[in-house]
Formats: sequence, structure tokens, C-alpha cells
Amino acid sequence: MSDQKVKIGFVGVGNMGQCAHLKNYANLDICQVVAIAEIREPLRRKVAARYGIPTSYPTHEEMLQNEALDGIVAAQPFGRYGILVPELLKAGVPVFTEKPLAASIEAGEKIVDAVKRSGTWHMIGYHKRSDPATMYAKTEIDRLKASGELGKVTYVRILMPSGDWIAGGFNELIQDDSPPPSLEWDPPAADMNDEVRNQYNGFVNYYIHQINLMRYLLGEPYTVTHADPSGVLLVGRSENGIACTIEMSPYSTTIDWQESALVCFERGYLKIDLPAPLATNRAGRVEILRDPGNGTTPEVLVPHLPSVHAMRQQAINFVTAIKGEADPPCTSEEGLEDLKVARTYIRLFTGV
Repeated sequence: MSDQKVKIGFVGVGNMGQCAHLKNYANLDICQVVAIAEIREPLRRKVAARYGIPTSYPTHEEMLQNEALDGIVAAQPFGRYGILVPELLKAGVPVFTEKPLAASIEAGEKIVDAVKRSGTWHMIGYHKRSDPATMYAKTEIDRLKASGELGKVTYVRILMPSGDWIAGGFNELIQDDSPPPSLEWDPPAADMNDEVRNQYNGFVNYYIHQINLMRYLLGEPYTVTHADPSGVLLVGRSENGIACTIEMSPYSTTIDWQESALVCFERGYLKIDLPAPLATNRAGRVEILRDPGNGTTPEVLVPHLPSVHAMRQQAINFVTAIKGEADPPCTSEEGLEDLKVARTYIRLFTGV
């Protein structure tokens, strides 16, 4: 497959399907979007025409029956994934879905079981792992851990205020006035009442990226130890005792996005500033403080990173994994662990 274009099929081309995913895959030389499945006929027709997609179908069942695909991208509401993803996995090719894995741990377990039976894999859209800044930072963190030149990791902090996450990313959106389609949804989580379930779904929809990024930067599992009643602070501790926090919208911005992560060592730090999720042609920023002592002059390094945004790099990473040239950045098994961490936080926060 290394010399051939990977054939991708899309299931759903709504807002995120188009602007976070389709427009990136459609412009890659290493793959070809050969078909889309979209229940809304006017939208299906317009999107296929805009992106030069040769074939379109009203349902994913018809697409899978008629197309020989190498991979499937399905950006759908996460409350449907427990039903949809096992069906897509029957095609026997890798599947990509947006975060989170599902709307409940039960649905997530169903997906993980389906992946194990399928003989293929399922990638979760944690695009922050695919930002060139995060990719660079992770490599440097692992190197610093191995060398010990800045001592041990002591603390990891993630800050994500609410703000303009779109950043003009929907400017090219093809809209549709059709009534919302009637869809089948996963059953609600059995261990939560409606109020708690709404809080859980809101939390995983907005902060599951940070739940996942924390594990990625720590390089090990962690548990939630405290949920502040204010709703702005999650406190945790890693498997090896590293303190960690996620600060959730202690303030907000209207025309900016100010997400950051700080990884502290005994003698320095590494800081990542990430752009708005749908900002284009712009990677995050990395800053590294090295102060090893023993007369060495402290220094702050800011590496120059390529002008590639995370969503585009994520598409590249998915296609590269399909070709067998790299592992997918994050699969459903880890996505299930994220749901469990989120459930612990909500249990501590609500008492239910």
C-alpha cells in the first residue's frame, strides 16, 4: 500500500465532518476520499461536488456494500458511537471517530469488544496529540526523563479557558436547511440520573481532550483525587506519584484561545501553548527552560515548528497508520480509560 493512495470513506459530513476532517483529507497526496455517506441529500450532493468526491450514498450500509475502502472517517455525535462503530468495524478496515469514545463507559466497552473481534483498529480524534508542538514536546519530555539532566518530573498542569475554539474554521462550511435526521442513539448510562448524566456528557464533550492529554504528557496512568466544588479544578496523581491538575475555564476569552500545558522538572520546565482547535496552518508553541545548575547558564529555548495545524497532521497520522508506517496516536482502549477518569471526576464532583 505504500505506493498507492489510501482509499477513505466518510460517514457524515456535517460541521465537524467537513471543516475538521474532510477538507484536510481531500488535500492530502497520500489518500483519496472516494465516497461519502450522508443522510441529508442536498448536503450530500453539495459536499461531493465541492470536494470532487466521485460517489455518495444516503447510508453507511450502502457505502460499505459498494466500496472497497482502506479506512473510514466517521465524525458523528458521540452518543451514537456504541451503535455505529461496531457496524463500521465489520468492514475490517481502520475506523476514525471524533472524541470522546462514547457517551458512557458501557458503550465504550461495547466498542472496545467490537474492535477486538474485528481484527483491525479504531483511532480516536484527540487532535492535540497531533499538533506539531505536542509531538515535539512529547519527544523532548521522554528524552529528558531518560537523560535525567533536569531531574525528575514533579508536576503537570493543563489550563483550558473557554474561548473562540472555531477561529474562523467554519468559514467554508456548506450548510443545509434540511430538518435534523432521525437517528438511533446509545442507551443512557445506567449509573447516572438525568442531571448527573448531563453533567458527565458536558464534561467529556469539552474536557476529554485534556483528560487524554494529561496521560500522554505524564507517560503513565493517573487517578483523580479531588474535584473542586467550584467546577474549575481537577486534581490528580499519577501512577508514580506525580501531581497533576486540569484548570477548567477559570476565565473566558471572546476572540482568543489560550490553552496551555506545563510539564515541570526539578530544574526546568516545558510549556506548550496550543492554538484554537479549528485554526489552520498554525502549530502550537513550545518553550523549554533548562537550568541544570553546576555553573551552567540557564537558557530558554523556543523551537521553530512547521506551519501545520493539528487537524491536518491528525489526518496524516491516520493515513500513515493505515499504511502500516506508524502506530495510530490513540486507540479505543485508551479512549475507554478517559471515560473512566471522567466518571471518577463527576462522581467526586456530584457525589453520584
